[in-house]
Parts: sequence; C-alpha cells; structure tokens
Amino acid sequence: MNVDEILSAVRTFAYNNSENDDLHGFKHVERVLNLCVQIGTALNANLLAIKIAALLHDVGRIHEKKNAAKNHAELSAEMAEKFLQKTNFNINIDDIENIIHSIRAHSFSNKIKPTTLEAKILSDADKLDTLGAIGLYRTIIYSFKLKNGGIEKVIEHLEKKIIKLKDRMYLDISKEIAKERQKIILDFYYEIKKEV
Repeated sequence: MNVDEILSAVRTFAYNNSENDDLHGFKHVERVLNLCVQIGTALNANLLAIKIAALLHDVGRIHEKKNAAKNHAELSAEMAEKFLQKTNFNINIDDIENIIHSIRAHSFSNKIKPTTLEAKILSDADKLDTLGAIGLYRTIIYSFKLKNGGIEKVIEHLEKKIIKLKDRMYLDISKEIAKERQKIILDFYYEIKKEV
C-alpha cells in the first residue's frame, strides 16, 4: 500500500469510530490533523506517523461511556494498535510505537508526558482546538451537554482548564498559535464575568 492508500484506510476507520457531534466528532479530528500537519511540517516531523496518530487519537471516545475506568486516550491507543496490527500497511515498528505513544500521551487528563516530537505535536494540536472561536464553542457545548450546566459551568470550565492550556503547550510554534487563540477565550471570559 502506498501512503495515500494507508491514510485513506486510516481515515475511514477513524470516521467510522468517531462520535457524531461537534465536541469530539470527526470535524474535531480533521482540525487536529490539519494543525498537526502545519506544526509537523514546520518542525520536520515524521508526517506519516503524526497524520495516523491525529486521525486515530479519539477513536476510543465512542467506548469511553461504557468503560469509564479508562481514559479515552488509552482506549484509542488500544484500538489503534489492534487496527494497525491487523492491517497490511507495512509501517515499521518504531513508527507504530510512536503513533501509539502519541495517542496515549495526547490527553490532558491521561497524565502521560509526550516524549517524541510527534507526541508533543499531537498533544499541542488537540489543546489548540480547545482555544479560539471553535474552542469557545466546544467549551460551551461541553459545559451544557456533559456537565448538565449553564453559564456558571462554562465559566468554571474556562477557569479550571481552558485558560490554562496556553501555558501547557510543549512547542514554541504551538505557543505562538495559542497566543492568538487565547485572546478570543479571554475576551469572552472577562466580558461574561462582568455580565453575570
């Protein structure tokens, strides 16, 4: 299989194992993929590994509700590993290990520190999609849908997690992108605090 065929098969698997929503659905996966390619190209990363990791990073979310004991990143890594082992992609073992580590380490709450460039890129890209206008939209959905809350839950989530993400980026290029996106979050946060 050539690279395009591999990525097409991975994309199909990821799409078929994505949630059908604006929070962690396939549109989120595609935005993370695009950020990974942007950052990875600038840093001369292993683009095949980062593309596969980005496409597969949230495939475990659809099973997370049934398996609350495991973080979605762990579930995603397990699913990705099984998928990559049963396919005939001819990807070398080091790349597969990097892909699985990147998926496992991307989650803010999984508490696994990314050790490869590709893992740092995926972790940063996933966090970057939580900042900016779309990130703000996702924060509001998260607070209402998953936390059954109102505006107070939005403010709480912004304070406890979202506002801190800019300082949790691993790479300088990610920090620069985060600065711009953070402005939108902070403008909303300060305005909403005045109005409530």
